[in-house]
Amino acid sequence: MLALRIVAAVFAVGVLLISAYRYPKRHISRLNLIISWLIATAIIVLAISPNLFNPIFDAFNFKPGGQRRLLAVELAAIIVLFALIVRNMGYTDQSVRSIRELVESLAVQAFDWDAAHELPEGRRIVVVSPAFNEAENVGATLQELPEEIEGLRVVPIVIDDGSTDTTSDEARKNGALVARLPIRRGGGLALRVGYELALRMGAEVVVSIDADGQHVPDEMPLLVKPILTGDADLVNGSRLLGEFESESKIRHIGVHFFSWLVTMLAGQRITDPSNGYRATRPEILRKLSLEQDQFWTSELLIEALRLRATIVEVPITIRARRAGQSKKPKSLKYGWHFSKAIFKTWLR
Repeated sequence: MLALRIVAAVFAVGVLLISAYRYPKRHISRLNLIISWLIATAIIVLAISPNLFNPIFDAFNFKPGGQRRLLAVELAAIIVLFALIVRNMGYTDQSVRSIRELVESLAVQAFDWDAAHELPEGRRIVVVSPAFNEAENVGATLQELPEEIEGLRVVPIVIDDGSTDTTSDEARKNGALVARLPIRRGGGLALRVGYELALRMGAEVVVSIDADGQHVPDEMPLLVKPILTGDADLVNGSRLLGEFESESKIRHIGVHFFSWLVTMLAGQRITDPSNGYRATRPEILRKLSLEQDQFWTSELLIEALRLRATIVEVPITIRARRAGQSKKPKSLKYGWHFSKAIFKTWLR
């Protein structure tokens, strides 16, 4: 016991010294300094003279002997540690949310509003395309987009996710309106910015499409038609109902696995939750709570089903990307993070 008390006292003194060193440099707040000193002081007093805490032990009926009072100290330490973890989680969540909102706001402000205001009046389908370092592909993808579908003008928006190449310039050259994120945050945040812009522009249908050329723009009418006819709130393109060039056996298995997982959790058959080629009714987008910055494709589906939206799947084709390397992580890492995104969305 003596050795344990010495170790505890040395640790507490270390906490005191470190916090005293960090506070003048503004590495910690005054509140954190006070909390650190209170805990460290309590540990030092307990190590030097544990009998001073006897009234507290007696109040909770922790009698001497049998290591019962050591157990009481451990229990108190666990409670304090848990409280600090919960407090830190709250601060972390708040900071992440603030950064996310700041990036989204800056991207919306950086949008080509002047060009948007010059667009002809009329009914619109806004096509949102998140892009990161897709200068080699985004131009060809935009050139393939139809000019109109069912009499509605197609307006492309490219959300540049902090690219380090000329993605924004290539997008503008090929007729797209562009919003650029100041830092890279992921396709999910980029898509949320695109959705916000589409709603502000009065879109009648909002379509999302990849900028790497894997989706076929000529198939867009298949996605849009069920929205226009009132048969669906969200239309999901499915490679399993159509055709696709499989990148690897692991990814092929993953497509089927995530189809089963989302179907089981959401209660409706979804054959391709990891595909981002979709059309959505604006009224649904206004109600969705979207938080995933990455691995976002399943989130929209699960949230829409939570709102009891009508979801229809149509067959589409997935091609190999035209040029460059895929931005997705390796298969197992991608699968792990995609699974976490699914469960985080389902649990909230």
